[in-house]
Amino acid sequence: MAIEAGTEAPDFELKDNHGATVRLSGFRGEKNVVLLFYPFAFTGVCTGELCALRDELPKFVNDDVQLLAVSNDSIHTLRVFAEQESLDYPLLSDFWPHGNTSRAYGVFDEDKGCAVRGTFIIDKAGVVRWTVVNGLPDARDLNEYVKALDTL
Repeated sequence: MAIEAGTEAPDFELKDNHGATVRLSGFRGEKNVVLLFYPFAFTGVCTGELCALRDELPKFVNDDVQLLAVSNDSIHTLRVFAEQESLDYPLLSDFWPHGNTSRAYGVFDEDKGCAVRGTFIIDKAGVVRWTVVNGLPDARDLNEYVKALDTL
């Protein structure tokens, strides 16, 4: 079961698509975070969601907000995916230990071996303020993220 609004967001340390280490706690006191879990790079729904975010990037990466997208793919896969789709925000690898961060947020599908579509809006204090979790085939509405961010 996914963590709920009002819960302190579990901290994590993951490598991004360039091999740099990203810690959630590094944004504490600085930026709100849109933490988005997606199943796999190069799949239709995931590519559509991540490109939609790319096309609206100033709403999700600015002085007040940081978008972090997490999958269970390797950093090498994520690097090629980001280059191919011109994704200019961090794609984080929850590859090894496989799915630990996805499990911490309650969005890892043990049968499929990947994260489901979970999004968590985390405020500057590190508290989850809004969540949505969709099944593997169901795209999320990024306009809902914008509405949630507007309430912070």
